Amino acid sequence: MKSAVTTVISSADASARFPTLSDIESVKGSFDRAASRLEAAEKLAIHIDRFTSESLDYVYGSQSYDQANKDKCARDINHYLRLINYCLVTGGTGPLDEWGIAGMREVIRAHQLPTAAYIEALTYIRDKVNIPGDMNQQAAAEFKTLLDYLINALA
Repeated sequence: MKSAVTTVISSADASARFPTLSDIESVKGSFDRAASRLEAAEKLAIHIDRFTSESLDYVYGSQSYDQANKDKCARDINHYLRLINYCLVTGGTGPLDEWGIAGMREVIRAHQLPTAAYIEALTYIRDKVNIPGDMNQQAAAEFKTLLDYLINALA
């Protein structure tokens, strides 16, 4: 799984070199942000069901949609948020890259689910995170960075 450390080591190994000072500073930056990422992961775990249901209420509202599609969207948004939680813990995008982005995009297409609904739900979550109610500002920044990464990948 990709993390800040494995990414630096893999890159150095692929170039047949030792990690550079810049590589080491990148890893140090990841370690420096670890407390904020772990707070974000903890708060996300606490609020994951609320974030999912509020985003679906926003996307689907009171309009008449096929309940099966709405349920699939809820399941998938929750799954994406759990993957983001793993990313916050590992300090890299590996869980999203390996288990979320490519495979889920195909699942969404196969089940004929509107990708726009996922993007809209994730954008809603990103824009509605309550600081300091849900998490502090630095933790929210770590969480929002991963939400943006996922939104851009699905777009």
